[in-house]
Amino acid sequence: MIILKTKQEIEDMRTSGKILAECHQALRNLIKPGITTLEIDEFVEKFLRDRGATPEQKGYHGFPFATCASVNDVICHGFPSKEPLKDSDIVTIDMVVNLNGALSDSAWSYRVGQVSEEADKLLTVTEECLYLGIEQAVVGNRIGDIGHAIQKHAEAQGFSVVRHFIGHGIGKDMHEDPQVPHYGSPGKGVRLKAGMVITIEPMLNTGTYLIKMDSDGWTARTMDGGLSAQYEHTLAITDDGPVILTMQE
Repeated sequence: MIILKTKQEIEDMRTSGKILAECHQALRNLIKPGITTLEIDEFVEKFLRDRGATPEQKGYHGFPFATCASVNDVICHGFPSKEPLKDSDIVTIDMVVNLNGALSDSAWSYRVGQVSEEADKLLTVTEECLYLGIEQAVVGNRIGDIGHAIQKHAEAQGFSVVRHFIGHGIGKDMHEDPQVPHYGSPGKGVRLKAGMVITIEPMLNTGTYLIKMDSDGWTARTMDGGLSAQYEHTLAITDDGPVILTMQE
């Protein structure tokens, strides 16, 4: 069931999202060769708690960390570790912020030092795909319009779109209806209405979109060892167009 949000609920999620956006902005200066993703995780948790917020995914179905930290061939849900990041790595930091019951969800991929041309292009195109998807998130369009815009651009640039993990509705719960695939056909799927709040979070790979799972039951990797990147915003569908809730003002 899709739960439409009130203007106040959307505003509360925007306040939550502002803290999340500020945290990602702080990570831009923190992520350098030599830092560990466990240190990043500890920084994020303190950052949120100092502002009266909590990391929603910590404890979610037993997930033990405040962030998902996905390095190089890890698509998503990677465990923070004591392994230092190296020059030329890419890392995606994904977090869900709970501020007095209002949730926001955003993931960003970061370049660690100097990265390869292939990695640089992957991150650039993945971020472009996010905003192309958001452009389609208008009242009257359908979910398939979002996925089609993302898939068309990604594949035209030589990348594949992950099928196994998708965007979703969000509100008082981290995962709500509707599901938001990042591939598909225009004019298909649920019609978008004012009051919906969703995430759009394309994950693009340099090779196949097929995945494999680590033994921890969480960490998803590319099947062929290729690189993967992700960018994600939480946004509200309004009569005046999409409103990004996880962006600094």
